[in-house]
Amino acid sequence: MNNLKPFSVYLVDDHKLFREGLSLLLRNLPYVSQVFQASDGGAFLSGLNQQLPELVFMDISMPGLDGIETTRKALEICPDLKIIALSMYADEDYTSRMISAGARGFILKNSGLQEVEECMKAVMSGHNYFSPEILDGILKNITKKEKQPRNSELSERETEVLYRICQGLSNQEIAGRLRISKRTVDKHRENLLQKTDCKNTAGLVMFAIRNGIVEV
Repeated sequence: MNNLKPFSVYLVDDHKLFREGLSLLLRNLPYVSQVFQASDGGAFLSGLNQQLPELVFMDISMPGLDGIETTRKALEICPDLKIIALSMYADEDYTSRMISAGARGFILKNSGLQEVEECMKAVMSGHNYFSPEILDGILKNITKKEKQPRNSELSERETEVLYRICQGLSNQEIAGRLRISKRTVDKHRENLLQKTDCKNTAGLVMFAIRNGIVEV
């Protein structure tokens, strides 16, 4: 992460012990310039007037204004804000709603510091990130929408390949399912990444959910 400029972080979580523990770990990282804290969504939104961070760890389940609505409101105020969702469990419904709200990353609260850093690195570099357990849960529960989304820039074949990617299939497996060559699938994946401005599979999954191509 030495190539990243120092950035500020905001922790939004109603569990004080967890929040202060994570804050302590982050303050010891050389690329974290400041760490701010809020115990709920309302306090965080109010604090944005005084402290505008570059990265936010957002607890999904909080009393009052939950993480989903807080994320939506925060991105209305600051569209460039990078938000990582925090959750105790790999709940697909919460994850899907946070994706729709605009979160860039998803991590479980029992993750180790190494994974936290990996997630921060990905999101701050413009990529998306899922904890492996969360991504596995999503891929197992992905279903295809019956109709092609309106105003989609993707072709019918590209949409089909995207759906298979969201199922967790490799390019070789997709080629077998669709009875086309792996080289053709490789090209479709390349086109999908370019058209959606995504960098990785996590980004494609988020795009597909946000745009109603698949649902969880």
